[in-house]
Formats: sequence, C-alpha cells, structure tokens
Amino acid sequence: MPVKTMKFRAILAVGLIALSGCTTTGISTPSLPGVGSPGKTNSGKTAAAIIAAMNGGLVGGRIGSGLGERDRAAALEAEYRALEYTQSGRPVTWKGSSSEVYGEVTGGQPYRVGSQDCRQYTHTVYMNGQARSARGAACRNPDGSWTPLT
Repeated sequence: MPVKTMKFRAILAVGLIALSGCTTTGISTPSLPGVGSPGKTNSGKTAAAIIAAMNGGLVGGRIGSGLGERDRAAALEAEYRALEYTQSGRPVTWKGSSSEVYGEVTGGQPYRVGSQDCRQYTHTVYMNGQARSARGAACRNPDGSWTPLT
C-alpha cells in the first residue's frame, strides 16, 4: 500500500475519532442507582429500579397491555436508555421473552422545563404481528431517574 494512502487513512481515522466525541444530547448523564452503562446486562434489581423510576412509562398504558413482567421490564429499560443515553432520532430496540414480542423507543430532542431536562419520546410495541405506538414526554430528576409527564 502506498505511503500516501496509509497517511490519509491514519489522518481520516484520527479525525473521525475526534469528531465522535463532539456528539451530544445536551443532557448530563449521572447514572440511576443500580443501572449500568449502556450495553451491559442488568440484574433484576436494575429492572426493578428502572420500573420504579419510570413510573410505568408509556408501556404502563394501552400499548403495554398484554405484556408479561419480563417483557415490561425490557420495554421500560429501553425507554430509560432512549431518554438517558441515546441521540435524538436513534431507536433503542428491545426483545421480549418470545420472538413475537419486541419494540423500539425513539427519543426526541432534549429541552428544558425550569431546571429539568426533558425529552419527548415514542414507543412502539409489537405483539403477535400487531404494532401499538404511544408518544409521551419525560423529565429527568436530580437523581438521574426520569418521570413521565402526564
């Protein structure tokens, strides 16, 4: 490989790495007690913490009717991850206890209400080939948890 091509690739790689640190949601992200960083497997305690913090989330309504406890926990964890860690417009997917149950959550652009960071989000749940969607908003609490707005 010519030296010029290798230098170009090296410069391109360094530039892309530098730019990747420039993306942000505009929300600081201290962790919720018991919740690990994105991509790590969570314990039952973590799922319980997320469920409690999300106060049922969007899946606590019509779109979550018929979900089992494990499926609801996976859905609520996806809601939390979409709000806390994920860029606007990027879906967070989750899988339920069977291949017939899954969903995705997409967070919107962050905004402030008073001193709280808030985001709108959409959650779509797929069960047995049927899709149910709901939209809502949630605001971040000082402890890192999110409270859906009613």
